[in-house]
Amino acid sequence: MAQDSAPVRVDDIVVTATRRETSVLDVPYNISAVSGSAIEAAKMADSAELMRGIPGVSVVDRGYRNSGVVNNVLIRGINVDSNALGDYAVSSVAPVSTYLNDTPLLAGFLLKDLDRVEVLRGPQGTLYGSGSLGGTVRYITRAPKLGVFEGAASVTASQVEGSGSTGWAADLTLNIPLGDTLAFRATASQIDYPGVTDYVNIYQLDSTGAPLAPSGLLSSDAAYTSKADADTVQIWFARAALRFEPNDQFNATLTYSQQSDEIGGRRQVTRGADGYGNVYGDYENGSVQLEPSSRDVALASLEMNVDLGFATLTSSTSHYRHEGESLSENTGFYAQFGFLSFYYNYPRPMATAERAYTDEATIQELRLVSTTGGAFDYVVGAYYNDDTLDSSQNSYLQGFKRWWDLWSGFPSAVSGDQDFLYRRHETFTDKAVYGELTWHATDALSLTGGVRWFDNQAINDTVIDVPLYTSLSQPVTAHFESSESRALFKGNLSWRFSDNGLFYSTISEGYRRGGSNAVPLSGNFAEDPRWQVYGSDSVVNYEAGVKGRRGDLTYDAALFYVDWDDIQLNTATPNWGFYVVQNGGKARSYGLETSIDGRPTDALHYSLGYTYTNAKLSEDVLSPLGAVLGTDGSSLPGTPEHAITLSSDYTWSLAGDLRLVARASGYYQSSTRNAIGGPTYNTELSGFTLWNSSATLSRGAWAATLFVKNIFNEDGVTGEFTEAYMGTRPSVGYYGNASKKFISLPRTIGLSLDYSF
Repeated sequence: MAQDSAPVRVDDIVVTATRRETSVLDVPYNISAVSGSAIEAAKMADSAELMRGIPGVSVVDRGYRNSGVVNNVLIRGINVDSNALGDYAVSSVAPVSTYLNDTPLLAGFLLKDLDRVEVLRGPQGTLYGSGSLGGTVRYITRAPKLGVFEGAASVTASQVEGSGSTGWAADLTLNIPLGDTLAFRATASQIDYPGVTDYVNIYQLDSTGAPLAPSGLLSSDAAYTSKADADTVQIWFARAALRFEPNDQFNATLTYSQQSDEIGGRRQVTRGADGYGNVYGDYENGSVQLEPSSRDVALASLEMNVDLGFATLTSSTSHYRHEGESLSENTGFYAQFGFLSFYYNYPRPMATAERAYTDEATIQELRLVSTTGGAFDYVVGAYYNDDTLDSSQNSYLQGFKRWWDLWSGFPSAVSGDQDFLYRRHETFTDKAVYGELTWHATDALSLTGGVRWFDNQAINDTVIDVPLYTSLSQPVTAHFESSESRALFKGNLSWRFSDNGLFYSTISEGYRRGGSNAVPLSGNFAEDPRWQVYGSDSVVNYEAGVKGRRGDLTYDAALFYVDWDDIQLNTATPNWGFYVVQNGGKARSYGLETSIDGRPTDALHYSLGYTYTNAKLSEDVLSPLGAVLGTDGSSLPGTPEHAITLSSDYTWSLAGDLRLVARASGYYQSSTRNAIGGPTYNTELSGFTLWNSSATLSRGAWAATLFVKNIFNEDGVTGEFTEAYMGTRPSVGYYGNASKKFISLPRTIGLSLDYSF
């Protein structure tokens, strides 16, 4: 691996978004690609930093905590859920689909040893199926190389504003040939980052894990402590791949990826004051308890390609298991919504939500891609996905039972501290066949038509109980099954108006699968039967664009209009708080996406992008019972109306074979909304600008990079738990403050040393 920090030209990046190898400038729709070498050279820390450099993409930056629960990437404004969503696993599919190679999986893997990242804007329903409403993001890993022994090692140290310690990360990659037809490649990484957020008013706990009562259980006194830099990050990542290529007609690649995360708390800060009037500082969180999370994800895949002469047959088989758990502070929620009165406003309230999820799936895809060169090209395929999703929540009022027994004298009335139990087991089966046919009518004009037919089946079993009061405890199990089948269509025209210029127009459909909520219809926890099932939602996308190259400048511009129907909203039932998905309302989004990339000299490179997005509800969103959850004309959350991305780099050749590369990048977004609906959730989040810079000095196999991220230390807030939703309320005994703003990574200064061989 020769050390190379020079940027790759946009038109040099080969992508496989159309299921065949094509230059990014020859793909007849709006796509961006970032090379793995560019990701490594810029020392990109996470997907939020990566996606902010791509025009037309916005990010809700929740940090590393629960990073694999909810997709943080938004494209073309297609999102209706609150930016604060992310503490629990939802049943619905994200509106942007995410792939690791050919496996649809939201895994939050580290950005290590990637060949490239492809971002496909607009729905990709015919080739990529469920979830690609706004677009698709594909992370493509580097394959083992035959006949080549090479490797790379890297170590990085960094200091984050507000943190009291230094963080570090280390990576090692090896590519080992095993004879003429076999090669092995492996990557291992570990990161250990100190936190930046101080939890400043957490309860001191006794030996049972309940808040300490220094003056006795019946008193209202509490003892508090603090934990500095609580949101620590420890991640272990590894990937191994074995490639067998006995001849030019066949190859097979077996890949295994695994990652484990241990996160100490939220990178989210409280603005305002606690119940005693003390104002929180810059990086302080007002929760009364720590909120750690952990997760493990493993993916095994086998891809085989056979060259049949007239076409290439590909088989992609994969299996993954993704599981995680977290603790969340719910006391502010209980206080604001009056739930503590149900528990007699007992002293030192501490409501803990223990949440867990497991997502396990087996996926098989067969694909036949014709050899180019004739009047017609085609892609046909079959797809099967068997997915099982389990999620749970155990909620506790820590210490309530001991207080109740002493206060009331009726110990039999309360069974324990647990006040909520929830279990959901879901299975989804997705079967589909698809195809695209392209007619090259002339050397310059091509027409493409595509279709995907799918058949989905969903089964949901749910258990709920409120076990704290023995008189109310009545475990209820609900079961529901649903199915859905339909076809999606796509039409595309592309016209090469010059040797280096392409015009295209597309009409395409996208969808998300439906499912069932399985709420109970009888007993203490009965809900209305209209909550039982939710259908698929769908979009129709209209776009036209141009792309090409003029001299050393590449350009890309697209206009789009998207109609979104039967919107899926993640919410909860009004009676007992079942997590459910519902359909309701319509939305539309239109806008402009532009970018240029230039190299006026061998030393200077720059890129610039601008995106305008106007995404709003075009119809009221109503619950199944008729309640208004969002009004016509409301802006869709998370997406700014205006966004600008820019970057530049300059290379100097110095004496003694030294080379210096200096880089700078910036991102601006206008204000966004936090949610639809009323002011409890729907607040305005101010616009912000983030600037990064780095410099790399290299000689031969060695390189050293000094970098600064978020130079001016902007908050960059992209979501929040509001004061009205989670804030302090001393009148019911809650003196903490669980309202939080999701900030971007504060200013970070780091040094990386790299060696390649």
